[in-house]
Amino acid sequence: MSRSIDYGNLMHRAMRGLIQDVLNDVRENGLPGAHHFFITFDTTHPDARLADWLRERYPSEMTVVMQHWFDDLDVTDTGFSVTLNFGDAPENLYVPYDAIETFVDPSVEFGLRFETQDDDAAEDEPESSETEPVAEEEPEADKPEAEVVSLDSFRK
Repeated sequence: MSRSIDYGNLMHRAMRGLIQDVLNDVRENGLPGAHHFFITFDTTHPDARLADWLRERYPSEMTVVMQHWFDDLDVTDTGFSVTLNFGDAPENLYVPYDAIETFVDPSVEFGLRFETQDDDAAEDEPESSETEPVAEEEPEADKPEAEVVSLDSFRK
């Protein structure tokens, strides 16, 4: 029986841990400077908690913004809860990390996207329900050409 390293799952956990660390820092110290977050999550996730009227309005996914006003941020190992203002109506949400589809901080052009393979994937692709993480640090159009640098050039 052969064993292999599950890089997809390891990246998935690491990226969720990064979100947890960032939110813990914001909970303790507030948002620094111009930082703010756009967080898109799956509203159908069984552990996601949101008001019925929000679930009706956003039946599959929802993007929330944490910027000028948010309250009661609580960060756990499985997700976070926060009270946000929806048209002068404060609502508390609970978002499991596994429900997050994108986490973006546009102030520094940083973003994480968690992709899943759809059930209607091409027949020649293996079926998988595993989430595949994709890290984006800047928009594709703005990325410079990649340059390969040998580690030997840094050795003395």
